Amino acid sequence: MTDILKTIGLDVGSKTIGVAVSDGLGWTAQGLTTIYWNEPDYQTAKDELQQIIQQHEVTRAVVGMPKNMNGTIGPRGEASQAFSQWITEEFGIETVLWDERMTTMAAERVLLEADLSRKKRKKVIDKMAAVMILQGFLDSKQ
Repeated sequence: MTDILKTIGLDVGSKTIGVAVSDGLGWTAQGLTTIYWNEPDYQTAKDELQQIIQQHEVTRAVVGMPKNMNGTIGPRGEASQAFSQWITEEFGIETVLWDERMTTMAAERVLLEADLSRKKRKKVIDKMAAVMILQGFLDSKQ
């Protein structure tokens, strides 16, 4: 089973990075954590990302790519592209950019339906968005 790729999903914002990880078979995504960082200083996220990549034996990262509704790429999309490139160079793992339009809104809707308070939603929204990004990618591979 060495051909299974353990994958992390990343919802990259300017202050937080939501992190999800796939199961060993690459079927499901589980929320892992939220990393607090200071964009554009990638070093502020490096240690935590390195620990996650090593601990979970990650070989691929799926980075959410926020596109405008018309499909164009704005400043956040460019920031995701740059972050993805840095991950490849820094950790030597494959990165995939994944269209994340609507994932944060969908995550918010799920959390609202679960009747979580605003304070609790704020703590898990990025992690939930990372799960949706990663699960979308994993589902496309089935």
